[in-house]
Amino acid sequence: MKKRKYQDLSKIVQILNSTTKMDTIVIDHDGNTLFQLINHPIPSVLTYQKNEYLYFNEILSKKASNYYFHYTNTYGLEYMAVGIWKGQSFYGSLAVGPFISSISIIDRIKDIILRNNLPAAERKHLEQFYQSLPILSEVEYKHLGELLVNMCGHDYISSQLISSERSMPLLNQDRLKVSIEENKDIIEKRYKTQNQLMDALAKGDKAEVNHLISMMSGIIEFSDRIPESPIRASKNMAFVLNTTFRIAAERGGVHPIYLHNISERFAILIERTKNIPDLNKLILLMANEYCDLVNTYATGQYSSIVKKTVDYIMLNLGNNLSLNRIATEIHVNPSYLSRKFKEETQMNISEFINQKRIEEAKLYLRRGNISVTDIAFLVGFNDLNYFSKVFKKVTSVTPSQYAEGIGPSGSRGQGPRP
Repeated sequence: MKKRKYQDLSKIVQILNSTTKMDTIVIDHDGNTLFQLINHPIPSVLTYQKNEYLYFNEILSKKASNYYFHYTNTYGLEYMAVGIWKGQSFYGSLAVGPFISSISIIDRIKDIILRNNLPAAERKHLEQFYQSLPILSEVEYKHLGELLVNMCGHDYISSQLISSERSMPLLNQDRLKVSIEENKDIIEKRYKTQNQLMDALAKGDKAEVNHLISMMSGIIEFSDRIPESPIRASKNMAFVLNTTFRIAAERGGVHPIYLHNISERFAILIERTKNIPDLNKLILLMANEYCDLVNTYATGQYSSIVKKTVDYIMLNLGNNLSLNRIATEIHVNPSYLSRKFKEETQMNISEFINQKRIEEAKLYLRRGNISVTDIAFLVGFNDLNYFSKVFKKVTSVTPSQYAEGIGPSGSRGQGPRP
């Protein structure tokens, strides 16, 4: 390919990446990556295959230059690709993605883990990764395909910017004094509510968090900071709240590995939000997800040794776990660890592991399309009979009964299904 064509493609890649906020990749005739701009580092368990890129080329090289290709891989990641042509010569492909076209993230993650034999411990990380991806409707991804065809189907045309002069409003001194007093009251109220919000979130108190968020709805729309862009000002406030929630959850005892992923994901989602009503909905979702983290993973009430033990168990739930292995990993005497753990949690380590594995299994059983045997292995049980015995001890019903929505009383409607 000529140097000029490379330069044109480089500019097109920059434009597409900046506009779509998606990875943009140029692939040569042999399936090699020539250059790319990446917004979403793919989790290591979702491995890429060069064969995928060769497949783009195989499909597009057999079609005319006005065709685009909508591709979905085995992990449910979707891409739009278009051929790179010069006259009748095919040089490779340009792909944009990943994105998804369905909002059923949780169901998708479970199917992907099972279909690709991925470890159950990766579920939360993968869940957060998929939730950070753009969700495009059929109309939107078709428009993206048409855009790619029109950008790559002919030589790049250099453009020039014409800007209008921005007029600066005259300051009204009386109004400025009133505004300062109003902002002072708003700021004081916002900080007071923010502190109350942090306390509630650190405890995982969803009801109080939702109440405080509703009180803050007017404060979030703090648009006077950037009068020409209210949405920009509101996004800045949302970024502050994201940091506030992260700090509160950490104070509540959530391990940083969980906080890092959720914080990054919401930072991306905040930036992509296009209007203030959607931003307010996102903030409410963000607060509730941080609360869920506190309620699921918080270990702040425990001593340092027990906290390390719980964190290790939760991060390795699908693996082989035993008292001796955990004690070795956290460098403590097994007998002392066993005694300390029972003292603080009122459970021995085996009981705690089984309880957490059953909680994980219940998520899969709600799907109804995964066998009990597969679920048992996914969550770390090597014996189906033992899994069923433990499940019934914890929930008072068998795994099959739980999946069918049968509650402890034997009647339907008491189980997981609404």
